[in-house]
Amino acid sequence: MPTPNTDTGFDTIAAVDLGSNSFHLMVGRVAGEEVQVIDRLREPIRLGSGLDDDGNLTPAICAEALACLNRFGERLRRLPQGAVRAVGTNALRRAGNGERFLADARRALGHPIEIVSGVEEARLIYIGVAHSVPADDRQQLVIDIGGGSTELIIGRRYQPLRLESLYLGCVSHSQRYFGDGRITPSRLRDAELAALQELEPVAADYRALGWQRAIGASGSMVSVAEALRCAGFVKNGGITVSGLQRLRKHVLELGRVDRLDRLQVRADRVPVFMGGLAIVLALFEGLGIKRLEISDGALRQGLLYDQLGRIHNADIRDRTVAQMMRRYHVDTSHARRIMRTAQRGLDLIGAAWDLTDPHWRQLLGWAALLHEIGLDVAHAQYHKHGAYILQHADLAGFSRQEQHQLALLVRVHRRKFALGEFAALDDEARRPLMRLALLLRLAAVLHRSRAALRLSRFSLRADGAVLCLGFPPGWLERHPLTEADLRQEAQFLAAAGFELRIEDT
Repeated sequence: MPTPNTDTGFDTIAAVDLGSNSFHLMVGRVAGEEVQVIDRLREPIRLGSGLDDDGNLTPAICAEALACLNRFGERLRRLPQGAVRAVGTNALRRAGNGERFLADARRALGHPIEIVSGVEEARLIYIGVAHSVPADDRQQLVIDIGGGSTELIIGRRYQPLRLESLYLGCVSHSQRYFGDGRITPSRLRDAELAALQELEPVAADYRALGWQRAIGASGSMVSVAEALRCAGFVKNGGITVSGLQRLRKHVLELGRVDRLDRLQVRADRVPVFMGGLAIVLALFEGLGIKRLEISDGALRQGLLYDQLGRIHNADIRDRTVAQMMRRYHVDTSHARRIMRTAQRGLDLIGAAWDLTDPHWRQLLGWAALLHEIGLDVAHAQYHKHGAYILQHADLAGFSRQEQHQLALLVRVHRRKFALGEFAALDDEARRPLMRLALLLRLAAVLHRSRAALRLSRFSLRADGAVLCLGFPPGWLERHPLTEADLRQEAQFLAAAGFELRIEDT
């Protein structure tokens, strides 16, 4: 596997969660295999409510969010790059101008921000919850109702077994069914039925897999549990079927959202409480849940522990790549030869090409290992098949940006250098990815024969867009097909604005 970023000098790490209903910052001190939380901040930034009719974040919500990230950035100013992991979830997945907002958001925070898929969000939530409850061998169902999505996970100890993300959140549900502030029996039942419909495709599988305890995480679950406790509808905390039915009857008697403060619902949760409650009622009905306990763990704790795993050489992304190689029957020996050659080229010219960030080395290694997965579909245009798989698969540990970068490198590793594939990238990513693609292409050409060639003595120099590839005297003469392939590659690269010089040294 490629060598991950193992900067064990991080004694403090941080997680930033750009949720659909609120932003969270959590800072932790690394203590061996554990993380001790030393600071946390939360601000009610409702990105999910800030989408206009065209699906774009409004200027007002962008300004509010950037002001919050500036404040978070002040807290994080002393932490080095790599010690902070920030992710956006459902609202940023949906926003048409999400990438444009992220560019400003990264500058405000002072650290990279990733957008994660719903399934990756579910995995991180499970990690956070698993590290926040007493570990035992019982199979557990973990539920997190966010502002724009609901994550359902079944797992045992620290290993998730089933991950789902439903397009169902307390913000969107509250706006749709209780937007004018009225709570009526028909509206509440309509909200429950809509949630049951969203749950229906996965409910049978989840009930069949089963669990011995159910755990709720994050705002909606905590708010419902707190309302039950304050109303005296439960005795030992958590959420129960009987308590939920009493709460359901009570909110219908209240009749209006602005009266929910009588249940001691926190002021910033009042506008989204009813949508969350309707989803909880539907989950209990659709999955047959009898009782659910509440955990302090959530996405942000999962980010901290996932970051800790990367620091301690237990990067889930390496396992994901290995699984993909097995699934798509990759020729492991050949893939590793290409990885070694591509990364050796990076070692030789990384400084000249400003590719010293460990992320680029990881990405190049993963792309080399996976560049032939499309062969399992068809040989013709297998680079396109592979890119499609990597773009759309659920890859545990990878953000959407990382998946796109990985797919891009696989897409352009052979044939014509498709410059158009880089057009949508920002300037910060375009140049390094084009250069990584060139290194992967050269490695693929050098190993086209699939023989175990000895390439330890080749040299590589870079000066801007000029690349000089040198071989020991007589090597090219003994490998005429490889030389012909390199001459053809030089033509492909010339059309893309690079000059490849092939030399005897």
